[in-house]
Amino acid sequence: MQPLTLIQPRSGVGFILEKGNKLKIIDVQGEQVSDFVCFNLHDKTEYLSSGRTLDYEGTLFLTKGNSFYSNRSNIMFEIFEDTVGRHDFLLAPCSAEMFRITYGHSDPHQGCFGNLKDALSKFGIHEDAIPTCFNIFMHVSVDGITGKISVLPPKSKAGDFVILEAKMDLIVGMTACSAGMSNNFSYKPIAFEIF
Repeated sequence: MQPLTLIQPRSGVGFILEKGNKLKIIDVQGEQVSDFVCFNLHDKTEYLSSGRTLDYEGTLFLTKGNSFYSNRSNIMFEIFEDTVGRHDFLLAPCSAEMFRITYGHSDPHQGCFGNLKDALSKFGIHEDAIPTCFNIFMHVSVDGITGKISVLPPKSKAGDFVILEAKMDLIVGMTACSAGMSNNFSYKPIAFEIF
């Protein structure tokens, strides 16, 4: 087992997760989102696909027992344990453009997108290759009549976690999310360990 790693607030990391290993992602203080994305270590043009995963699993509420698919319909990982049961796989990672367009910020933070771009660059992954992330602990509601999307405070409490099991060798990018609305307007760390 590798030691616990802390992702500082509003930052991101990139690392390798080998097939068969498990990744435990922990909300240390509660109500903090982690944007998660992955690529096939041996072919970076194969990446995590929101569309294929939602299509094949048939639910927006992905949790323990669900598989996550690549753009080539291969299983990349499965959720092995989940103490929260509510995450998002619809919304793109927050970005400087999002902060400008949605919130009107004149000097915006680079967001999870920029943090992932920086963290994944050491693996030769360009920003245009970053797809929609699996937003762990993010609470998104979709109105059944109008289709309106609402971002609500995460349901996760301090110590809540998910455990993912890799089904192929992966390059992983993860953040401690930078969007205030996603984290109930507070920025906190995210922890993870590999075993």
